[in-house]
Amino acid sequence: MTSRARRAGRRRRRSQDGGAGGAGAEAAGAGPGGQGGAGPPPELPYFVRRSRLHNLPVYLGLRQGRRLTALRHIHGDIWALERDLRAFLGSLGVPEPQAQVNEVTGTLRLRGHWGPEVRRWLLERGF
Repeated sequence: MTSRARRAGRRRRRSQDGGAGGAGAEAAGAGPGGQGGAGPPPELPYFVRRSRLHNLPVYLGLRQGRRLTALRHIHGDIWALERDLRAFLGSLGVPEPQAQVNEVTGTLRLRGHWGPEVRRWLLERGF
């Protein structure tokens, strides 16, 4: 049996079952991958879309020897997200972080490695 035939058989079985997941983690209230986010999007002026593998789009990196945290896939009012994120980091006792907003690409870059904090904040906000 060829791989094409196997894929076609899987597709047929999925459509007969009523979807890809069945009664797994999604029925228990968790989103794809068990990471939450199954409900409707929060009522905010911005939205952060997850990656195609259902991960939060928070990336850590280095640029010219500086640590950076990048938040991608931002739709809506990116400046409101920056204000809210700065307020959150300020509540953690972080001095005013430098941020760069790119409205065209929907990206927000922060100086410093704030990955776990930003991910936790996004999950608390319902993304």
